[in-house]
Amino acid sequence: MLPKGFGGLGNLGGMLKHAMEMKGKIEELKERLADERVEAAAGGGMVRVVMNGKFELQSMTIEPEVVDANDVEMLETLVTAAVNEGIRQVQDLVKSRMTELTGGIDIPGLT
Repeated sequence: MLPKGFGGLGNLGGMLKHAMEMKGKIEELKERLADERVEAAAGGGMVRVVMNGKFELQSMTIEPEVVDANDVEMLETLVTAAVNEGIRQVQDLVKSRMTELTGGIDIPGLT
């Protein structure tokens, strides 16, 4: 039995154990996210990107008709828009998976 005033420390061990289990589950989730894919597009699908759950660009497809040597800026804008949309989708995916893992508890810094 703990001395008076230290009664709450008995729960500390359980809390630490739970935190370590959660850390392990988060690491497993990060590994699984590497295998998940999102696809985003811009310009009505003229530029498409595929990203994994680790925010890595896996592939990009550009339709030949948007490649115009006289309008490189348009192509740059479409690529930027597609990649940014892919990032937003991965952020949503990660947040969704973390919410499932934590039972809806928002833990700052995890997403």
